[in-house]
Amino acid sequence: MKRKIIQIDEEKCNGCGICIPNCHEGAMQLIDGKARLISDLFCDGLGACIGHCPEGAIEIIEREAEPYDERKVMEVMVPKGRNTILAHLDHLRDHNETEFLQQAIDYLKENNIMMNPNLQAGHAPSQPESHGECGCPGSMAKDFRENTVVVSGQSDSGHAPNLHAAKSELQQWPVQLHLLNPQASYFKNADVVLAADCAAFAMGNFHERFLKGKSLAIACPKLDSNKESYVQKLTSMIADTRINSLTVVMMEVPCCGGLLLMAQTARTNAGRNIPIKQAIVSLLGEVTQEDWV
Repeated sequence: MKRKIIQIDEEKCNGCGICIPNCHEGAMQLIDGKARLISDLFCDGLGACIGHCPEGAIEIIEREAEPYDERKVMEVMVPKGRNTILAHLDHLRDHNETEFLQQAIDYLKENNIMMNPNLQAGHAPSQPESHGECGCPGSMAKDFRENTVVVSGQSDSGHAPNLHAAKSELQQWPVQLHLLNPQASYFKNADVVLAADCAAFAMGNFHERFLKGKSLAIACPKLDSNKESYVQKLTSMIADTRINSLTVVMMEVPCCGGLLLMAQTARTNAGRNIPIKQAIVSLLGEVTQEDWV
């Protein structure tokens, strides 16, 4: 399917780097004096970087970009040289996209492109000479599924830990739907919770009741902008990443119904009749309704 994505005119780009920290997904880096889109995987096409380019070198185009194809990305990366290739590999590793990283490494080996004789998916690639910052650290993807947190002894700050603290069931970061990559590995064949922003604050047991063992996306159907992109991302999760199920957790206020409508629209657009459950939460945090729709 076609989607919006940025395109950089290297002739116009003067390498000022002003656009880099304004890329929400951390998909841009400054390499060899030019701004580069390191990976299609993390560009949501919202164009947050465009208004910060003094040379008008960035635009949004529409092209075939889903489902994500690492081999096609490598075909674009390789002609740009060693530094860009290494930055791309680092980008995949930093976002825990080990499956795509291995595909990239396999591509290099198959085409006899020598980068590092010890390069493996589980290890960091050699760093390029300099590739600047990779955007906002708060939106860098992280997969927590293999992490185990044990509360014992002292915390890192030297203070005694809170032994009564509930265990977090969060499996990944980021969680806001605008920042999420719908084809991230933690969505692949996963059960997903689509929750209203307020739900976890109203429910004291949100993690245990709804989040345990599931990936998460949060949104506000009333206040968030560009809700069409939400539907597109949910459609991609269902059609391309092939999530197993979707649980929509909404507050009892009327505007929250838009969240369920987006999920149902995405299911129709995707052409996969995955099970969708709606759960309605009262202002006091009680689940007043829970059923499949």
